[in-house]
Amino acid sequence: MEQTYIITYKPAAETIKQAILQGQYEAAKGVNRIQLAVYFGIGKYISLNTRKGKWGTGALEAISQILHKELPGLRGYSANSLKNMRKFYENWLILDSDSSVTTDELVNSTIMIVELQNEDNTHNPNSTIAVVDNPDNRIDIYQSLRIPDTKDFPVDDFFRVPFTHHIRIIEGTDNMSARYYYIHRTAEERLPSRLLEKLIKEDAYGHQDTMPSNFSQNIPDATLARKAVMMFKDSYLLDFINVEQIGEREAIDVDEREVEHQIVQNIKQFIMTFGRDFTFIGNQYHLEIYGIEHFPDLLFFNRELNALVVIELKTGEFKTSYLGQLMGYLSILEAKIKKPHENPPIGIVLCKEANREYVEFVIRDYAKPMGVATYKTTTDMPEELRRTLPDIEELKKLL
Repeated sequence: MEQTYIITYKPAAETIKQAILQGQYEAAKGVNRIQLAVYFGIGKYISLNTRKGKWGTGALEAISQILHKELPGLRGYSANSLKNMRKFYENWLILDSDSSVTTDELVNSTIMIVELQNEDNTHNPNSTIAVVDNPDNRIDIYQSLRIPDTKDFPVDDFFRVPFTHHIRIIEGTDNMSARYYYIHRTAEERLPSRLLEKLIKEDAYGHQDTMPSNFSQNIPDATLARKAVMMFKDSYLLDFINVEQIGEREAIDVDEREVEHQIVQNIKQFIMTFGRDFTFIGNQYHLEIYGIEHFPDLLFFNRELNALVVIELKTGEFKTSYLGQLMGYLSILEAKIKKPHENPPIGIVLCKEANREYVEFVIRDYAKPMGVATYKTTTDMPEELRRTLPDIEELKKLL
């Protein structure tokens, strides 16, 4: 009985096998979009046959067995993987040139058709390939693909994201804007699957608070500018700083040097709070030009941005004069400290309070890449939250 069942789906398995072989030939050229195209086309083929009742229960398991028998060593085509291909297709119906079904969020979008070059023609590197099944029961990888004509759809990023990551994103959220966000982050940061899952679980999309900055105007490389924008948040919780323990004065009277001292003493926590790929260079870093000395509070190097990052600490409310001070530091760093292979340095004002709209207004006219973020310490937390944190002295005893 089982053998008969498998024979029933042998033609279907042969159709999928031919698409796999053709896709492998194209993917050998190192193009991720080809693999996605193959999965998309197979997903459509499976969807049309399973959703309309043409195939019975167990069809995908039978097809998987045939594929593994005829293509020894084949990976990624288990019954579950075939279901994921169907899921991939059904969640991106908007990309199907033959489909009139879209998600609710994109149903009113204007669609443009991107025609692909045939195999015999010169390949256009900007073309996008999709796989669709045609009337003679083949899965053809040279067909047209619909691209949403919206500024939000991450066309380039979409085809840089591996299939497994796409499935994680589809399973993690049904919000289209959130999917675009995770697709972009995965492509830009080359996120491993496990980290992507963690970001989705923590709802990184819902908690994205980018720092007001002028990066897009002053960092010529668009990709680097996006990385800088994504890297810094508008507010940081420096929960290892408790200004009440620095001295007897009120928190508002504590100067920047004391906060800086606490950050230096807890530099590992600070770097982990700020993000990845930061290396601490020094505090009160000595800069001199034309006999005039300057001492910026904190100096880092970020490997991802390949740039120096200078942070100026302010315990009060944001003032425009802070940007002028930072401009001077950045000019000296670029002229005297920056290595030839490095990108221009970036400056951050880290203060206790800032009016975001005001910062965005005034910072746009400065010619160096700068941003303004705020921070909170344990003293700034609501009493209910502070009571849930361990007492410092008790924690020391436990350690």
